Amino acid sequence: MRQRRYPSDTSDAEWQAIEPLLPPPAWTTPRGGRPEAHPRREIVDAIRYVCSEGCRWRALPADFPPSATVYGFFRRWTRSGTLERVRDCLRRQVRCRTGASPHGVASVIDSQSVKAAETVARASRGFDAAKHINGRKRHAIVDLQGLPLLVSVTPADIHDANAGRMILTRLRQAHPEVAIVWADSAYAGTLVTWAKATLNLTVRTVSRPKNASGFVLLPRRWIVERSWAWSMHARRLVRDYERSPSSAEAMLTVAAITLMSRRLARPDRYPTSAPARAGEALQAA
Repeated sequence: MRQRRYPSDTSDAEWQAIEPLLPPPAWTTPRGGRPEAHPRREIVDAIRYVCSEGCRWRALPADFPPSATVYGFFRRWTRSGTLERVRDCLRRQVRCRTGASPHGVASVIDSQSVKAAETVARASRGFDAAKHINGRKRHAIVDLQGLPLLVSVTPADIHDANAGRMILTRLRQAHPEVAIVWADSAYAGTLVTWAKATLNLTVRTVSRPKNASGFVLLPRRWIVERSWAWSMHARRLVRDYERSPSSAEAMLTVAAITLMSRRLARPDRYPTSAPARAGEALQAA
């Protein structure tokens, strides 16, 4: 058994929350397969290490399983949707732990442009003229506690309103209970009427006050900004290094899984703030 020495390693309480959510090993199923050579916990710890410390897969420390094995699990769990299912199950557990409904009806959407490394192909990157960033744009929808419901990665030159149609459609399919989405002025216009007519989803925009200068804390908008700050604790996410957008989305999901598993393991250290509890009382009307 590998000695756990890195800050990204799972604690016993975290592993108790994550392990039941992973798919069973192939050799334990009727279809059968070769027994796994390395414990699942070490695989999860290695994936979290790459996300947290920002190293290359081939630069994993020697006390982890081989990098090819770890990356193979990462790709299989990404393609099968395992990482998203683990994230959603942990989010529901966190919400129940704080006394909220497991399925919230209100959410917040936002985007974040990040620079792309040389490993990102030209076809999946673009130039965000507003932010002066050559790279990719991350789109996220979070609940009123800041926990991710959905993430998507596009080239940075895709306008928020255009990407909004895609991610809102995915939101309606994956989370039909959501009735209202709060957004900034970039999502205003035809997207609002389209979402109401096509998806029966209410999009409400929150704009900056007139004549405001400098930083202004906007109602409900601060929730998703705090979520971006949480994700930036993972060094792999400070810049986009992933060759494919699906891998970039998976890294965002791994960071969310780490956050929520720690909140479940240490509720005293990650209490729910009063504004977040008050936000859960919002009605869709």
